[in-house]
Amino acid sequence: MSERDLQRRSVQYRQALLRLIRTAKAGHTGGDLSCLDILNVLYNRILRVGPETFKGPDHDHFIQSKGHCAEALFVVLADRGFFPEKDLETLNRYGSHYIGHPTREVYGVEQNTGALGHGLAVAVGLALAGKMDRKDYRVFCLLGDGELAEGSNWEAAMTAAHYRLDNLVAIVDRNGLQITGSTEDVCQLSPLDEKFAAFGFGVQRCNGNDIGELVRTFEAVPFRPGKPSVVLAKTRKGKGVSFMENVAKWHHGVPNEEEFNRAMSELEAAQAALA
Repeated sequence: MSERDLQRRSVQYRQALLRLIRTAKAGHTGGDLSCLDILNVLYNRILRVGPETFKGPDHDHFIQSKGHCAEALFVVLADRGFFPEKDLETLNRYGSHYIGHPTREVYGVEQNTGALGHGLAVAVGLALAGKMDRKDYRVFCLLGDGELAEGSNWEAAMTAAHYRLDNLVAIVDRNGLQITGSTEDVCQLSPLDEKFAAFGFGVQRCNGNDIGELVRTFEAVPFRPGKPSVVLAKTRKGKGVSFMENVAKWHHGVPNEEEFNRAMSELEAAQAALA
């Protein structure tokens, strides 16, 4: 898919996401919007996986450690054909598999996540298994910056470097906000690039809402031979909707009718600009 097509697809995903959250009356709107471009590029350009190969042994793996943003992952997986889009109409309803966190009951989801700080450890295990079995698959893991306060991430990072897992790519959705405020006020993360480098990672920064930068960055992994990679993707929480961007209340805010219509109008204008 071309970069222009990916840009259009990101707008379509944002429209679908807001309709989904509006209907379900629940969702992590801000974080979903910040990571959508990353998921778009991964599933439509980078990952060697699809509905037909998902159950096979050799496909690339993706783990969404920031599991509370399940709605964004569901929208992309539905578009890629892992399950019918109409299934998402049951989101957050009693008995539905489509709940507020990824679960393996949903076809296309690799791992149950949502207890933050655990996804990278699972990704390290998958990457190590690939090395031991001489497989050429890669493992991508999307982390929220807020969850890096969990110490288990750094144990996993140390292990990844020890085993020289250059088939592992960690991606940090660096939007700088978490539910209780700025990540730097809650538990300072900076200098994040120096920390990952000290733990033995090849590190690259990029604009996580710029399709072209994301493509070029992911196509360059591994950044250093024999080392795991980390992409520090600078994003904006609520990206794509002006009154949601960098506003903490949209962490899991649900738009009312007026806000929904205003957001959709902005996205329609963005889509028209890409025509």
